[in-house]
Amino acid sequence: MKKSVWDRFAPVYSLAMKSQKHIYDYMYSHISSAVAGKEMLELATGPGLIARQVAGSAKRVVATDFSPKMIEQARKGQPPANVSFEIADAANLRYGDKSFDVVVIANALHVVPDPAKVLSEIDRVLRDGGMLICPTFIHRAANSKENLWAKVLKAVGIQFAHQWTADEFRSFIETNGWKITAGEVVPGRIDLFYAECVRA
Repeated sequence: MKKSVWDRFAPVYSLAMKSQKHIYDYMYSHISSAVAGKEMLELATGPGLIARQVAGSAKRVVATDFSPKMIEQARKGQPPANVSFEIADAANLRYGDKSFDVVVIANALHVVPDPAKVLSEIDRVLRDGGMLICPTFIHRAANSKENLWAKVLKAVGIQFAHQWTADEFRSFIETNGWKITAGEVVPGRIDLFYAECVRA
């Protein structure tokens, strides 16, 4: 998806996600526990909602997005002292091998054109024994019609490159060399599959 789409969406992203508050509260709670005392890289941070919420638990957070306007939004106000916001391409990271304890990529694998490449990069920058957290919007059934919220997103230029069901997403993760240690479907306007993973 073009950066220009996310650049345009950046000023209203936080407002749009308020309709999914219970999903974000769920992620904040679970991710905070998983990153306690650890060094975390976040990919596709958007305006930095997750990074800011979990910073109090983490040792250090590097939160990235490929959209300059999203990072501009994320840097507004006073970010927590242990958080840095940076522009980065999730499929071509500049960070060294084994640099982070946890990598978080929330609500993004379904919109990137080559999610397998992103998972490969995540594998490279994770330390031995590291964790991937990849909450992802899913569809409730194969070949099901798009719900209203998905249609609204499409109308503003945000389209799902991959329309996985929960089982299809689980299969995708496992096929790419990961084991899901915690996985749960969180219902919402668009359902979320919350997944914590380690290398298989």
